[in-house]
Amino acid sequence: MAISRVKGTRDFSPEDMKKRRYVEGVMRSVFESYGYEEILTPTFEYLELFLKKSGEEVLKHAYIFKDKSGKDLILRPEVTTPVIRFYVSNLRNRPHPLRLYYITNCFRYEEPQAGRYREFWQAGVEIIGTNSPEAMAELIIMADDVLKRLNIKHYEIRIGNVEVLKNLLSDVDDRIRSKILRHIDKGEIEKLKEYDINYEKILSIITFSGGRNELEEIAGKDMLLLMDYLDDAGVRYKVDFSIVRGLDYYSGIVFEIHNNKLGAQKQICGGGVYSLGELFGFDIKACGFAFGLDRVILSAERENVLPEVSERRFMLFLFDKKYYKKALEILRIVRKYYKCEMEIMRKKIKKSLEYANSKGIDFFIIVGEEIEKGYITIKDLKRNVQEEVPIENFEEYIKNL
Repeated sequence: MAISRVKGTRDFSPEDMKKRRYVEGVMRSVFESYGYEEILTPTFEYLELFLKKSGEEVLKHAYIFKDKSGKDLILRPEVTTPVIRFYVSNLRNRPHPLRLYYITNCFRYEEPQAGRYREFWQAGVEIIGTNSPEAMAELIIMADDVLKRLNIKHYEIRIGNVEVLKNLLSDVDDRIRSKILRHIDKGEIEKLKEYDINYEKILSIITFSGGRNELEEIAGKDMLLLMDYLDDAGVRYKVDFSIVRGLDYYSGIVFEIHNNKLGAQKQICGGGVYSLGELFGFDIKACGFAFGLDRVILSAERENVLPEVSERRFMLFLFDKKYYKKALEILRIVRKYYKCEMEIMRKKIKKSLEYANSKGIDFFIIVGEEIEKGYITIKDLKRNVQEEVPIENFEEYIKNL
């Protein structure tokens, strides 16, 4: 019986991994240029950590299981909550604000479709110690920088404030309020009529199109200050109070980035101000965001902006095992600068050259009896020319290729 891949997961080919590592590299470069430092939390946590603040929708799709001692565990459905757990247990005494980032996998048992998987990757950042408009501006500007560095153009930043709707629903039971916010998050506005709430007032908020005075009255000065910062940074955005996020811990200004070329799964980034301190018994001011790495890569593919990774590749062919030690010395030199593989299948030189050409190898190094005469033969497979390079000049030759 053939054993197939688990539904909702993927195998990544070498070509796929080049794309992923390129996008990850851009994200790391931007995050670190803003002063963020990388962390990593465990793949699974105690279920209790997520029960109170992640929300019913997230837990409904979570991978929950018992370990051999009977403890309830969960594969992380998101990373912000574990980061705060890590902060409380190990990082509280560090200078604030803490600027942290991660790139890792998460798990949710949802119906797979384009841009949605049961194992997916998030590239996220957290600021712990403040949730000021300055901090939120930094997050949104940084997310915008990442997409610009990737040359992705068809995206829209939307900012809102979930506190506005939560205040309007303050008299509603917590569980019902979460359901109402999920309907708004999914654009299921007609379903709000099923609840005993001020439907017209909520509709006027989530379809808001007023000016700065009305905006300050609804969302407060912090919202206007954030908009001023984004305007100064040249970041384009739209105010949208239907942005409420799908996790119950969001408590203030929130934002999402959409790429409309992706269809239903258009959200590629989301975040905002959140409150997780009550899980641990003290106030924690924090904000953050996470990119859906898979959807960002899909966006770059749809817009055809992923660069061709061009790098020189070498292969070394050994004529006789008595030159093996010399071959290793040559390999060490080449691998200081380029990728170089060695022929290990005991193929003849003709078959090895065919293999090298099929793999797109650029240079074919031949180590044989000529090494006793003080030189190494290198064949440029792209230009179909061959050179004999003196051993004493070999490293300089390789460096300057």
